[in-house]
Amino acid sequence: MNNIVIQTTPADNVAIVANPQGLKKGAVVLNEIVLLEDIPMGHKAALQTLKEGDAVIRYGEVIGYAAKPIDAGCWVNETNIRLPLPPSLEDISYTPRNNASPQPLTGYTFQGYKNADGSAGTKNVLGITTSVQCVAGITDFIVQKIKKELLPLYPNVDDVVAFNHSYGCGVAIDAPGAIVPIRTIKHIAQNPNFGGEIMIIGLGCEKLRPERLLPEGQPPTDNSILYLQDENFEGFGDMVGGIMQMADAHLKKLNGRKRTACPASDLAVGMQCGGSDAFSGLTGNPVSGFAADLIVRAGGTVFFSEVTEVRDAVHLLIPRAADEATANAFKKEMAWYDNYLQTGSADRSANTTPGNKGGGLSNIVEKALGSVAKSGSSPIVDVVAPGEKIKKKGLNFVATPASDFVCGTLQLAAGMNMHIFITGRGTPYGLNMVPVIKVSSNSKLAQRWHDLIDFDAGPVAFGEKTIEEMGWELFHLILDVASGNKKVATDKLGLYNDLVLFNPGPLT
Repeated sequence: MNNIVIQTTPADNVAIVANPQGLKKGAVVLNEIVLLEDIPMGHKAALQTLKEGDAVIRYGEVIGYAAKPIDAGCWVNETNIRLPLPPSLEDISYTPRNNASPQPLTGYTFQGYKNADGSAGTKNVLGITTSVQCVAGITDFIVQKIKKELLPLYPNVDDVVAFNHSYGCGVAIDAPGAIVPIRTIKHIAQNPNFGGEIMIIGLGCEKLRPERLLPEGQPPTDNSILYLQDENFEGFGDMVGGIMQMADAHLKKLNGRKRTACPASDLAVGMQCGGSDAFSGLTGNPVSGFAADLIVRAGGTVFFSEVTEVRDAVHLLIPRAADEATANAFKKEMAWYDNYLQTGSADRSANTTPGNKGGGLSNIVEKALGSVAKSGSSPIVDVVAPGEKIKKKGLNFVATPASDFVCGTLQLAAGMNMHIFITGRGTPYGLNMVPVIKVSSNSKLAQRWHDLIDFDAGPVAFGEKTIEEMGWELFHLILDVASGNKKVATDKLGLYNDLVLFNPGPLT
């Protein structure tokens, strides 16, 4: 293999090392630059000598300023780059774009479970929602009992899952921030993969009343809410029997569901992560973004997230808003999160993570510029507050924290039936409620984690395949997984993360 470094745009004064083993001191790159030190894979080499204070440019954008003189051929990393200020929200004006609408994509379908509200499931799952952490022990017990005794009787039901969480007791239930975890729990219960079957287990004395978790206008019934403190229950055995009876009624209904041809417009795909190494913005994210554009062209829904991972690239996103109201909503969510972080005295340099830095990302600015590529090029039709459900088809921004499991939880609440997780460092992350397609940004990871990665976008880095070619491949994989024709690695292995609420409200 030649000495390969990747310069994203002609304006860039750094390039990332593509060689899997990195490059050694003395290697010559771009026909003239001699490396003055060993540089690992994914990390940046200076293409010109930089004085202290000079801008460091990647993706054609300023990712930082030289904290000290840097010679051409030196390793550029978090130790010698100063973090710039984030873009000022007040200074970003909105001017509507007059881009021509892309050609609609027709004729693509998947085999899904059609729901009464018009959505479609990619799995057929019995979901058990809890209103308070106190009942988590019994729901864990009951899930295992259902899997052993009831699930074999209903072959069309894929799984039973419980949403246990740490909320419900000792909370300031009417504080402004409390609406976020409340609506998150409520909307997860309405995920398309649950088929409209609402089953809530409560204790009875919690502040978060289970009735608040029902869909708007739906009255509580014997088959929707069960309280463990119900005086009809005599001991643990009676509680278990009551829950099993309730679950059986829901399983009967779910078992009647059959896969049927659904248009690709029924897809609701959440895009997550995508900034864990320096290749992410070159391979995994643009490939996922191309697939996202195909889904939007097919009339479907795509959303991307993680406020802190787009905040420094917000000047590239706001001009893509479909209208001024959407642009203002974008600014509002960014401003809310700025205040949230300031209130907590958050250190902006805490993102990127040690793993991100190990993968070549020097700071949050570089991470953000690569991360937004997973949104593709479609107009952003709506901005969804944390815990809310998507209301519009097309490309949405769902405002979530960057924490993987919190983001995934909020994307479930938004209504996704398919999840794309882009990684450059590797993670066993999975969700038992929706299929999670793991996309690797580099082939080195995909080869090492051959039984955990579902799709390798790495060939793009070496020109072996184009972004377009791989974007179409990912799109077809999404349809196959949504149809149940292929299982993702985490479903094969049974690797699933806990769901974690975002709770900006106080505890009492």
